Amino acid sequence: MDAFLLIAPVIVPLGTALLTALLAARPRAAQALSLLGAIALLGCALALTVRVIRDGTLRGSFGGWDAPFGIEFAADPLGASMVLITALMGVACLLFQRSDADPAPERPTLHPLIHALLAGVGGAFATADIFNLYVWFEVMLLASLGLLALGLGRRHLDATLKYFVLNALGTLLFLAGIAGLYGLTGHLNFAALEIAGAGVEPARLLPAAALVALAFLVKAGGFPLFAWLPASYHTLPAPVLALFAGLLTKVGVYAVLRLVGDVFDLDAVAYALLGWIAVATMVAGVLGAAFHWDIRRILAFHIVSQIGYMLLGIALHSPVATVGTVFYILHHIIVKANLFLIAAMVWRLTGSYDLRHIGGLWKTRPWLGVLFLIPALSLVGIPPLSGFWAKFIVVREALAQGQAWWAAAALLVGFLTLYSMMKIWFEAFWKKHPQAAWTPPTGTRLGPAWAATLGLAALTLAIGLYPEPLYRFAERAALMMAGAP
Repeated sequence: MDAFLLIAPVIVPLGTALLTALLAARPRAAQALSLLGAIALLGCALALTVRVIRDGTLRGSFGGWDAPFGIEFAADPLGASMVLITALMGVACLLFQRSDADPAPERPTLHPLIHALLAGVGGAFATADIFNLYVWFEVMLLASLGLLALGLGRRHLDATLKYFVLNALGTLLFLAGIAGLYGLTGHLNFAALEIAGAGVEPARLLPAAALVALAFLVKAGGFPLFAWLPASYHTLPAPVLALFAGLLTKVGVYAVLRLVGDVFDLDAVAYALLGWIAVATMVAGVLGAAFHWDIRRILAFHIVSQIGYMLLGIALHSPVATVGTVFYILHHIIVKANLFLIAAMVWRLTGSYDLRHIGGLWKTRPWLGVLFLIPALSLVGIPPLSGFWAKFIVVREALAQGQAWWAAAALLVGFLTLYSMMKIWFEAFWKKHPQAAWTPPTGTRLGPAWAATLGLAALTLAIGLYPEPLYRFAERAALMMAGAP
């Protein structure tokens, strides 16, 4: 049973991808099976997380070889929680797909590609081997390219090309870094790399580790390598966009956290450099968001901005900062995916994502305005929502370490994030619609959309009002990454 739970993040979505591909001629059956497969993945992820909480890290080697030479999967509290949140996003987005709020076109390749993407993300979180991390990054990249090109329009192909170019560069850097690490240590397994790396002079190890870290920053959307994200994400249909926004950049952040928090201990200069990269990422993202009027572009730039907070937590390099980083990642996945889904509901009711062409929703759909405010204010960091606790932990630790400039930048970016969120709320909800005769369309199919978004909003409220369980879980994850039993 333990072996199955370890490989479930890969086997379940890959099996679902295969079955939905075989049902290409029966789209309704494929759609139903796709959602059932996501629910099955959620059940397996929940069982895996409970098992890890109860008994500690779960490990398993495959291919007839023991670690460090065999292919090893491992689930510690961090990895298990990331698998669980991945499965939750899969269920939410596939449920939302059943509404008419900017759904993805039901082409035969849609559901196989979605589950291939979930398999790539799950494999990245479950693997305990840096080369297999590269393999799962490639699975994610191929599935992402297929989903980007699914619309078959010129803008979709243009976005696919932009996405591919920088991500391919990241892939090449990653592979070169892996080759360097293997040449120096003779190992690819995370635990073996940690031990072998301690016996290598830091000056010799730094170039290879820097290449891998740079590749992860590309995948995470860190400054100055984030241009592919806002240039491509806005072309995606809402459920796929929410999956991309919630998960893909977090895999890059997770990989950085594993590299510098679990495998290698870098020197103070490297952490300082990462801290300034984090600040630049926060500032560049929030300024890009302030410039745009398309809701999807605003939210896409805020992905970049919020990645900066997570990188800042890693750069602070302390157990408390790691707790803040883990808390931030889990909170942000829920909030960011929900904002994109709610934006699609706004599009369905008003006919546009452009804030200059919409309005009047507070008068006609006040509960949608309230629903938007929950993840929006959480993204800003307004108490008592989940984002407040995430930012509070990171900013407090920055001040405790004497990094006043970093803390000040984080607070300033929070204020500018509030400007962007209020810009969306006032333009879409409070002001009158530019067309005096406008009324929301009738006959909309928003029931599944409401179910998905209300569920995610409830999680945001629950984490904010009762943060201690997640904080303790993140604390345990940080302690285990630091080597505590």
